[in-house]
Amino acid sequence: MLAATAAICLLGLLAELARPALDLDGSAALLSLSYEGNLPTWYASALPLLIAALLAWIAAITPADRPYWRGLALGFLLISIDEVVGGHEHLSALFDTGGVLYFGWVIPAGALVLVLGLTYLGFLRRLPRETAKQFTLAGALYLTGALLLELPLGYWTERHGDDGLGYALIDWCEETLEFVGLTLFARHLLDLLDGRALRLRGRDAEPPSHITAPHRPDETVVPEVHQRDDQRR
Repeated sequence: MLAATAAICLLGLLAELARPALDLDGSAALLSLSYEGNLPTWYASALPLLIAALLAWIAAITPADRPYWRGLALGFLLISIDEVVGGHEHLSALFDTGGVLYFGWVIPAGALVLVLGLTYLGFLRRLPRETAKQFTLAGALYLTGALLLELPLGYWTERHGDDGLGYALIDWCEETLEFVGLTLFARHLLDLLDGRALRLRGRDAEPPSHITAPHRPDETVVPEVHQRDDQRR
C-alpha cells in the first residue's frame, strides 16, 4: 500500500514538472494530483472507502465504543464519495471571502473538524497508547493536507490562478499529505485486524482474542482495539 501511494505521488509530481517542458498536457491530466476524473482521483476515493470498510469491520467485532467506530466508518465513506463528486467545493460559493480563505469551504470544514475532535477526544484517550499515537499522526497528516494547505493554495489561486506550476506544486503537497495520512491509517487498521480474513460474524459473536484479551502489567502491550484496563476504572 505504501508503494502504491508513493508511485501515485511520484508520477503526479513528474507529470507536473515535465508538462511545461515537454507539452505533456494529456499525460499530466491522467496522472496529475490536481486534476479530477483520473488515476489519482480514483485512488483518493478508493483509500477512504477501504478505511471505511475496515472501520465497519472493527465496529462489528468490537463492543467497546462501537458507535464511535461506526461514526468513523460513515465519515470515511462520505469522504470517499466526496472525492468523486467534489461536493465540498460547492460550499465555497456560500462565502464571499478572499486571501487564505479564497476557498471558503474551509470555514465550515474547520468548524466540523473542531466539533468532531472534541467529540472523539474521550474515545482517543480510551484507546491503547500506541494506537492513539498512530491515529493522531495519520489524522494530523491528513488534515494538514486536506485543510491547512488549502489556505496557501487559496492565496496563490486568487493572485496567480490555477494553471501554473506554483499552483500544481502546492496542490501536490496537499494531496500527497492526504494520501500519506490515509495510507498510514489504513495500514494501522490492518495491523489491528492482524491480517484476518474478513468473515461475517453474528452481532453477538466474540471478537478475535488479540483485540479483546486484557493484559497484565508485566506483559508487553500490543496495540489493540479495546479500552485499556486502567481507563475502564
